[in-house]
Amino acid sequence: MHRRDFIRVLGGGTIFAATGCAPAGADPRAAWVNPGAGETDVRRKALSWAILAPNPHNMQPWIVDLSVPDEITLFIDRARLLPVTDPFNRQITLGCGALLELLTMALAAEGYVAEAILFPDGEPEPRLDDRPVFRVRIGRASTTPDPLFAQVLKRRTDRSAYTGRDVDPSSASNLLGGIRALPGVVCNVTVTEDRIARLKALVYQGADVEAHTPAAHHESVERTFIGTRDVAEHPWGISLDAPAMTAMNTVGLLTKAKMAQPGTTAFNESLKFLKAGADTSRAFFWITTQTNTRADQIAAGRAYVLANLAAAKFGLAMHPWSQGLQEYATQKPVYDALHRELAPTGGRIQMLARIGYPKAEIPPAPRRGLAAQLKGV
Repeated sequence: MHRRDFIRVLGGGTIFAATGCAPAGADPRAAWVNPGAGETDVRRKALSWAILAPNPHNMQPWIVDLSVPDEITLFIDRARLLPVTDPFNRQITLGCGALLELLTMALAAEGYVAEAILFPDGEPEPRLDDRPVFRVRIGRASTTPDPLFAQVLKRRTDRSAYTGRDVDPSSASNLLGGIRALPGVVCNVTVTEDRIARLKALVYQGADVEAHTPAAHHESVERTFIGTRDVAEHPWGISLDAPAMTAMNTVGLLTKAKMAQPGTTAFNESLKFLKAGADTSRAFFWITTQTNTRADQIAAGRAYVLANLAAAKFGLAMHPWSQGLQEYATQKPVYDALHRELAPTGGRIQMLARIGYPKAEIPPAPRRGLAAQLKGV
């Protein structure tokens, strides 16, 4: 496999023209079309929106119990964790916070108030277990829908290279202004050129460390699905199903085995893709908590999805860049450097995301659908 073959495919050359790219099976993005349509149980309707929340590696590790009337209880599917790159399930807990925020928004849009009880049977440490993450009790009330709820279907995680347009201070202020206050959570954004330059280098360094840490890299590769057929069969994880990716996979240029092997073109081009993403960052957003409790992580996840929705409202692209914040040994130098840069007086950086303006509209990430995440269904 050679780099020129990638260029031929990406440029619409003969390899692309000779391969079929039609999707097979169910639409992996069907959950994004009219969520909750036809649902008579308001809990199911709200959950149809909530499962569109951003979550680490798009694992969608949620199991929902609706057996008690007017209650929604969330558990973790422990088969859908990231034991190497997220050894203490911190990032997974952030994803649960994002789901809780969208769930609360969706219920409010239907005229229901949600009372959330976090970890009703205790906060699991050092890792999540079979105890519930949260229990939500719902009731009719006079509610005002959050204006950001209108952005849910437009929200994206855009990993692509961004345009050369700078993010000005007023746009950064608009982003922060869309995030309501959450206990213990501090949100920041920078458009300062020298700080952005330092962060570009650090986030790419984190990506490079992960790529050259075999167990961590393997974890990500195993959760990557390539081509329309593979993504349709696995509507979760990291999806590479653009027509060019499907074409390269069809002819054997882009496979998991080649992505996993340092020195191959697939491996090297993946790093070049990440480098281009880092280099085109036009601002950075981060969330800090003073402590690192499970409740802090839930709150940070709620704040992140609000920021992501605000970004969609103002036409900004956002991509969480988490490698350097992960808690495994080879990432420690990057982890420490990021904390010195962004949290010099202490605290835990829970989220770090690059921001810019998108070059093109991208599709949403696949979803498994509500039925796959309901307990007993």
